[in-house]
Amino acid sequence: MIDKTWTLFLDRDGVLNEDNVGGYVLSVEELQLLDGVAEAMRKFSRIFGTIVVVTNQRSVGKGLLTLEELHRMNAQISKWITEEGGRIDKFYYAPDLADNALNRKPNIGMALLAQKDFPNIDFSKSIMVGNNLSDMQFAKNAGIAISVFLTTTVHNIEFPHPLIDQNFERLKDLADSLETK
Repeated sequence: MIDKTWTLFLDRDGVLNEDNVGGYVLSVEELQLLDGVAEAMRKFSRIFGTIVVVTNQRSVGKGLLTLEELHRMNAQISKWITEEGGRIDKFYYAPDLADNALNRKPNIGMALLAQKDFPNIDFSKSIMVGNNLSDMQFAKNAGIAISVFLTTTVHNIEFPHPLIDQNFERLKDLADSLETK
């Protein structure tokens, strides 16, 4: 049973906010929470002990997005969610260009950083929610118990899939399913 001893790992773009498919979300002005996210995060805050965001942000490494603007964007997402009774305990990001960089998903650097900051994190009592197969591979690589795929941006994945334990159309659908258990 999922309770406060569990951790929720979330990707950002395409999970919490609208994703610019084929491009990048590059400013606070471009940010828009996906439908139902604030309500989902309020529910998750009642269920999970720790909630962290793990996001690849290659746009920083490419010089398209400053760290200052990335922090402003994350702060704005957090503000919107907090105003609705939810929370995000911390954002982790990988600005790396190289696919094999430790912190870049599907590698597990961000999971290890989160576990260092929150020693209560037990990957066998964690859920990863993402909208790309690299998120699902990240979950498997880190030993995260449950990988949840959202079909917000990638629609051509066939289910069942060896990397995906559950799939939902949106984050709110996952929150609703957990709340009824």
